[in-house]
Amino acid sequence: MIPSHRQARTLASALAVLLFSPACALADSDLAARYIVIPASPINPKPVQASTATLFQKLTADFFLQDDGTMYVQTGDIPAMWLRDSSAQTRPYVRFIAQFPKLAQYIRAVIERNAKNVLTDPYANAFTAGYKIWEEKWEVDSLAYPLTLEYTYWRRTGDRSMFTPRLHWAWQHTIATYRCEQHHATCSHYRSRFLMSGRGADFAYTGMIWCAFRPSDDPVRYPYNVPQNMFAVVALRELAEMAQAGYRDTKLSAQAAQIADEVDAGIQRYGVVYDMARGAWIYAYEVDGFGTNLLMDDANIPNLITATYYGYAVPGSPIYQNTRRFALSPDNPYYYSGKYATGLGSPHTPTGWVWPLGIVGRGLTADTAADTAAAIRTVQGTTQGEELFHESFDPNDLSRFTRTSFGWFEALYAELLFRSACGFDPDPLPAPGAEVKFDYDEQRTPVVVAPPQLWLNADTAINAIGELLQEGTTGSE
Repeated sequence: MIPSHRQARTLASALAVLLFSPACALADSDLAARYIVIPASPINPKPVQASTATLFQKLTADFFLQDDGTMYVQTGDIPAMWLRDSSAQTRPYVRFIAQFPKLAQYIRAVIERNAKNVLTDPYANAFTAGYKIWEEKWEVDSLAYPLTLEYTYWRRTGDRSMFTPRLHWAWQHTIATYRCEQHHATCSHYRSRFLMSGRGADFAYTGMIWCAFRPSDDPVRYPYNVPQNMFAVVALRELAEMAQAGYRDTKLSAQAAQIADEVDAGIQRYGVVYDMARGAWIYAYEVDGFGTNLLMDDANIPNLITATYYGYAVPGSPIYQNTRRFALSPDNPYYYSGKYATGLGSPHTPTGWVWPLGIVGRGLTADTAADTAAAIRTVQGTTQGEELFHESFDPNDLSRFTRTSFGWFEALYAELLFRSACGFDPDPLPAPGAEVKFDYDEQRTPVVVAPPQLWLNADTAINAIGELLQEGTTGSE
């Protein structure tokens, strides 16, 4: 009998702690020889093996310790550090700090780096190793992603050394920027040559945060991107908690909570629309505040289907379930099917091409273990034996793809396997005694293997990262 999520996590964690020590690490140091295994079963017709070299390659290939003590995180094959991508590339590994305290200094270095990036320009989304602006595409989630990493780290460790003066200052800039962009028409001076007339479409005040670009880095059609605002609500509530606990900054905490409430109210008033074709209320992808909306979903996260993954939506909510059914259907103009895969795409890449990121997002938020296993099986089947994964691919011809390495996806795929095949807790852990919108277990991803394979996978993952850290393979520049 397959145990509950909580039982599986407890058993896996206990066994991993008992089995792992530097002395009992596997003798074979070749990470490529070790795999997370999902055997064939009633929910998984074909066995799947995922190399730990792929799972942990982000820590070896994309993390570079700098002379100022910060960690520059490159997003795969592009020589720049995105606030979004770097936070997402780091977050899956926070859960291993208890076993490997050395990880804490690496993650604090990423946090401090992104604080400096935000202070360089809060409207920029990507930076070079020398703190130059790589892109200045204003995206609401770019300021939210570092907050989720910081909250995850703090909740996992209780490490107050994270609360540096620079981080406090970066948070103040984040709040000031969000507040200004709530009142974009009267406050903001942001312009972009990628927007119509430099300003974008007309809009009315909604309480949401105005933005210029989507998580895909494409221009918005309408300036209130609903999933980015959902993500910001979660991150701002985390910031409200951290500001009080870390700095006793009651004012900053109250400002973060107030903005979160205003944005949330704006989403519920303007972002929920009636889908005439389905006869159901769903979340729109973008709105303008005048009643015009865009019904779609994109593979890049935050998107609508992963609203339960990042903690905004209740999994059983009728509006969320209606939205999910729409997004994962041909009614969504960016939902594509082919010979080898079906899933979300994006206007960022060729029409008809599927993103592995969208497949993993679907697997993380699936209702059944069979759906999660199917997502893993599909992703593994698109690699054609390569170690790394692509940004997008032609679902009818796997030899056609964009990008040779996509760090954000590779880390999120590790997150999916950590949850579903190893039984590790999702992040962030809820604060002790904190009010949460729903039962924490509802955030869990279905487990796709039974013990003892679940325990073996957990032990394989922990041993692999232990050897990696002992070898000191994180880079430097």
